[in-house]
Amino acid sequence: MKRAGVFVLLVGLLLALIYWAVMSGSIQVSFSQLIQGVMSKADEEVNVIYDLRFPRIVVAGFAGAALAVSGALLQAVMRNPIAEPSIIGISSGANFFALLFVTIYPQLFYYMPLFAFIGGMLAYLLVYSLAWKGGLSPLKLILIGVAVHATFTGLSEAFNYRGSYSVTSISAATTSTLSMKTWADANVMLFYGGAAIILAMCLYGACNLLSLQDRTAKSLGMRVQTTRLLVSTAAVVLASTATAVAGMIAFLGLLVPHIGRQLVGSDYKALLPFCALAGACLLLLADTLGRVLIAPNELPASILMAIIGGPFLIVLLRKGEFQHGRT
Repeated sequence: MKRAGVFVLLVGLLLALIYWAVMSGSIQVSFSQLIQGVMSKADEEVNVIYDLRFPRIVVAGFAGAALAVSGALLQAVMRNPIAEPSIIGISSGANFFALLFVTIYPQLFYYMPLFAFIGGMLAYLLVYSLAWKGGLSPLKLILIGVAVHATFTGLSEAFNYRGSYSVTSISAATTSTLSMKTWADANVMLFYGGAAIILAMCLYGACNLLSLQDRTAKSLGMRVQTTRLLVSTAAVVLASTATAVAGMIAFLGLLVPHIGRQLVGSDYKALLPFCALAGACLLLLADTLGRVLIAPNELPASILMAIIGGPFLIVLLRKGEFQHGRT
């Protein structure tokens, strides 16, 4: 009953946040006017809300869900509660490759998540291979991840520093602000992110087994390395898609799985749906707060997430929760 209550509460919270996000802003309309305007397409104010706020809500919700689920999958694969797309360099690798390829081939904008996946997978393989030495050392994994993240972030900054108009305008698509997102962005997030989230939900059994020692998982008939690669690929697709569309947002994949384990337990059958719902709620909350706190200016959701997530990571490190055994 406790789990059911948590999920009912999350669904209600998500619906309330969607309503708040739709109704908050410089243009104010009543709920009945909004419904009529969406149906008739004749109300100019409602049309502005539909074209600007609705895609932003879709992108924030699905990006938050994707990052949270990605964090949970990576923590299962690496048996490390600190594993998270931005911390181990996946997001920065995805961001650099998305920027690079879409600058060279701007007509392939719709395939930006595919380019981001290439960069995210490269970053993940670098971290995994360099950190592996008879097992995964949690501390070594984080240190190498920070180094890979710094490398790809530096490459992205160097690429942007060329200062050309084309690079500057396209890099806006990979920044961490959710303003000016269009239905094209929302469709990309729905197509790639939605498919990856559905795939991830089917991997709960594999995640539960990966949380065990390798010998135990093998004795239960699991092909450990093949399963680890499959789950890792799903995690990288989720993180790369979110980064390509919504930009780099740190710590969300760290916060939500930890909260989920406290509320619904460590069984991934419940944890993954929790992460999807709670991640959507958290990023949508951060984005809406960023819009209303200093209106008419905006505070990017990534800044709010960093303010929350940074201290949370420090608390985890001080508690020593990253000291998991070797694989």
